[in-house]
Amino acid sequence: MDKFKAALLLGAVGDALGYRNISRENSVLGPKIQEELKELGGLDKLVLSAEKWPVSDNTFMHVATAEALITDYWCLDDLYREMVKRYVEIVEKLPGRRPDPATAEGCLQLKPDNYLLAWHTPFNEKGSGFGAATKAMCIGMRYWKPERLETLIEVSIECGRMTHNHPTGFLGSLCTALFVSYAIQGKPLVQWGRDMMKVVPMAEEFCKKTIRHMAEYQEHWFYFEAKWQFYLEERKIAEDQDNKAIFPDRYDAEERDKTYRKWSSEGRGGRRGHDAPMIAYDALLGAGDNWTELCNRAMFHGGESGATGSIAGSLYGLLYGLTTIPKGLYQDLEHKDKLEHLGEALYRLSSEEK
Repeated sequence: MDKFKAALLLGAVGDALGYRNISRENSVLGPKIQEELKELGGLDKLVLSAEKWPVSDNTFMHVATAEALITDYWCLDDLYREMVKRYVEIVEKLPGRRPDPATAEGCLQLKPDNYLLAWHTPFNEKGSGFGAATKAMCIGMRYWKPERLETLIEVSIECGRMTHNHPTGFLGSLCTALFVSYAIQGKPLVQWGRDMMKVVPMAEEFCKKTIRHMAEYQEHWFYFEAKWQFYLEERKIAEDQDNKAIFPDRYDAEERDKTYRKWSSEGRGGRRGHDAPMIAYDALLGAGDNWTELCNRAMFHGGESGATGSIAGSLYGLLYGLTTIPKGLYQDLEHKDKLEHLGEALYRLSSEEK
């Protein structure tokens, strides 16, 4: 249970740490962000509070997803109606948090009063952003058991395309939910990426069954897989016998910024559904259990560091818990009590489930 609570808390911590960098008008580069952190006394001296270090829309949407998942729904359609209701309620609170544009637009397309079509949104050419990936970690916590894989696939895709009806967007939500389930199952980190690639065809089969927007999907589907295949080959972990990720000799803040921009499709690392989980995953592979190093790689770079930080923080919490985390980072954190409660409830429900 403690690691479930840690996952919710550290997801919000990673979001708050990364979000402060983007909440300034001009995007600052990684080396500058890390310099500023030193001037503040380093991570150990920070105290995250709602006033000085607020969370972004990533955490608001993740909380809304988790709250829907712990309700007493009879069937998945009821769960989706619950998600829709909560997303529509929350969209009014987002403007001050500089939300991912696709999240805001997607929430406005939802139809809470339409019983049959509440969660059916149109295909969105611009729906490839990171917002689907950052609200789906809790789905992996609810359905982490291997025998619940089909449910995890369905719920993460439906949840993703409510706001990001584009394969690059909603495959991001599948990816983060899967990675969370792998963390809880104790699967070796180096296998996560290639195991995810084996699940993507199952996701395509699910989409074909629902017969919504398949023509538009097919045009964009390959992009997500191609980007991930390229990444796994670059780190030399594309094959089953590859057991160690290979990093460049020089991989400091400046080099990471360049690499993250290369993985991105718009020159801003972590901006979309494929590269936000990718940067978080890369940071975990490189940092191991070193929290400070994880923050340098995932929360303090010149891209969409709130998104990559929230995914990396959640995964770190499930792998390593809170023991090495400075208390100042979470004791006054915005929504702390709610996040702990959600972690407990998700743990209880996923454990009790037959």
